[in-house]
Order: sequence, then C-alpha cells, then structure tokens
Amino acid sequence: MTKNPTTGAQPITFHPSGNAVGKPGTPYLTNCWYAAALSREVQGEDMLARQLLDTSVLLYRKADGEPVALHDRCPHRFVPLSKGKRDGDDVVCAYHALRFDCTGQCTHNPHGKQVIPAAAKVRSFPLLEKWGFIWIWMGNEPADASKLPDFGELDNGPASGIGHTYMPMKANFELIIDNVMDLSHVDHVHGEIISTRGQLTPQIPPVKEENKTVNVRWEWAQTPPMGIFAPFMQKPEESARHFVSVTWYAPATIQLTIGATQDDSAGLTLDQTVGQYDLHTCTPANANETHYWFATRRNHNVDDEGFNQFKIDAMHNAFVDEDGPIIEAVQREMNTSDFFSLNPVLITSDAAPVRVRRLLKQMIEKEAEKLASGG
Repeated sequence: MTKNPTTGAQPITFHPSGNAVGKPGTPYLTNCWYAAALSREVQGEDMLARQLLDTSVLLYRKADGEPVALHDRCPHRFVPLSKGKRDGDDVVCAYHALRFDCTGQCTHNPHGKQVIPAAAKVRSFPLLEKWGFIWIWMGNEPADASKLPDFGELDNGPASGIGHTYMPMKANFELIIDNVMDLSHVDHVHGEIISTRGQLTPQIPPVKEENKTVNVRWEWAQTPPMGIFAPFMQKPEESARHFVSVTWYAPATIQLTIGATQDDSAGLTLDQTVGQYDLHTCTPANANETHYWFATRRNHNVDDEGFNQFKIDAMHNAFVDEDGPIIEAVQREMNTSDFFSLNPVLITSDAAPVRVRRLLKQMIEKEAEKLASGG
C-alpha cells in the first residue's frame, strides 16, 4: 500500500507483480464492477487496448471465446502487450518476445538460457460477460459476482429489440452521472424525439437512497406524447401519461426505465406502458476522459431490425450531439474533478446527482480506509 503524496490518505492499490491500478490524486472505487467493453468490441483474434481507471488494459478472447483482461504492460521494458501478437491464447511482447498466458504468467523467455524470472508476470483482471457487456473487476479484493446488479431485463426479448452504443467523452465520469440523474435538462437540451414539453423542470421529484443506490422518479402528462412513443400510441396526437425512473448503482451505472400510456387505468410501470429499459454505464479512462456506453431494450415493435438501428442511432446522436458538447464544455471550464471545490450554486434539480456524488465519495473513502488499515 502506498499513500497519495498529495493528500497523504488515498492509497494506490498494488498487485504483487507491481502493477498499480489508478494513480495518486485520482481516487476510484475499485472493489466493484465497471464496464470494460461491449461484447462485440472484443472479437476473434483481435486485441483491444483500453485505458481504465488510469490503467492500461488489454482485452482479447481465448480460442474458446472466453474474454481475458491483462495489464497492458510488459514487466520487462513496459511495452504495451497490445503492440505484440497472439500465439494461441498467449500474447507475445513486440520488443523482446517474452510470452504471457491468459493468467498473466510469463511462459517463455527466448533469451540466454531461457530462464523465466519470478517477477515476469502481469496482472490479470476478473471478467464477467453479461447483457452485451464485458465487466471488469480491478480491485485487490476477490471478485464478487454478487456485486454486479441484475440488469437481466436487457435479455428479455429478441435481438432485434435491443441496441448498444459506445460514446467516449472528454469529461470526468461524474459529470455524465450528474447528467442522467437530473433529467430536467431534457427540457432545455434535447430536441423533439425526447421532448417532455417542459414538464420536468417545474417538478421536485422524490429521491430515495437505499442499499447504496439512489433513485429519482418523475411522472407527468404531455400532449402530444414523447416522440419516441407517440407513433405507438392509439392516439398519437393526444395526451399520454409518462413516467421515468432512474437508479444509480455504484460505481457508475444508471438504470433508466421510461414509458407512456393513454390508458387511464394502467399503472406507470414498464409492463403497463409503451416503454423501454435503458442502461447507462461509464468507466473512467482518467480524470478527464470517460468510456460511456448505452443499451436500450424496448417492449414495442421488437421484431423490426431496421427500426432498432434507427432508434439506437437516434439515441446515440442525442447524447453525442446534444449532451456531449455541454458536458465536455463543463469539464473544460471546471478544469478539476472536484465539483464541490468550486462552490457550485445548487437548485432543486440537483438533489439526486448531489446525493450520488456524496454517497460515492463516502464509499471511496471507506474503501481507502480499509486498505490503509490492512483490512
């Protein structure tokens, strides 16, 4: 354990091979699951290099299709292993041809008497592959599959009813979480496809914190219905009741359920509305850059693959062209990841994102204290 030379408190977590996760001054929650990639991003014999939590990670698949994640740094001269080549399920360093298996152990040293140094190993990271994502555990504690929340609703239907997309952003990941936890911005940022006709801004939605999650929910009526649902309403020009429920799960995943109905007797739930089940998940590359993924599963028109592609393209463009420029501009203007150090003015719509920020900070500090005490 090494303490942060800036604060004297935040530890950097080390693997016995000396491969660190994170860096001083950039605290992350590590004993948890982050998205590392979409399943489709890691295919065949290809190798994917990606920075996660200030750490270089190499992702690839074994011959049997199982995904592998290694620290993308040869322990000899620190060349990224992703610069090398595959040898079956092993990876060969491009610089001096040391070979490493999928556990990170060096299996071949072609130099001299071919002795393999005891320290010739790289860290391997546990992975889970679910719901179209590859999830990675980067902490020092044993990986705990039960800490990955159940987003099984994403599997509830045909492939033609679900879409995934990836949107790298030049902003701190907490700004992205803020954006999704405060949907009042939809009234001011987004176009017709997800317009709420100004119905969210006046509301003070209830915020609930329980079991280390934060939930916020809006209910409203609008005429005509939201553009993503109106074509599937019986009367697409008349009023419909809407709801959206947003739940944050540590460290950086938000599940959003949204729907609309013109049946006055129907409950505002996914199974009683024309709606969709969405997942927003992001993983810090570093303090100023974030990997951001979005998945959506709808309960209507599920067999239309053409509509499916249209929908995911439209949602992707909404995030990239409308949310993205604002979030990235905020990052440049803040020039820090310490939001509260700038003494922001807070309004009612900040209740949920502020609750998330404070809870995540508490969880990070608790993990750091446990590591510092040797626990």
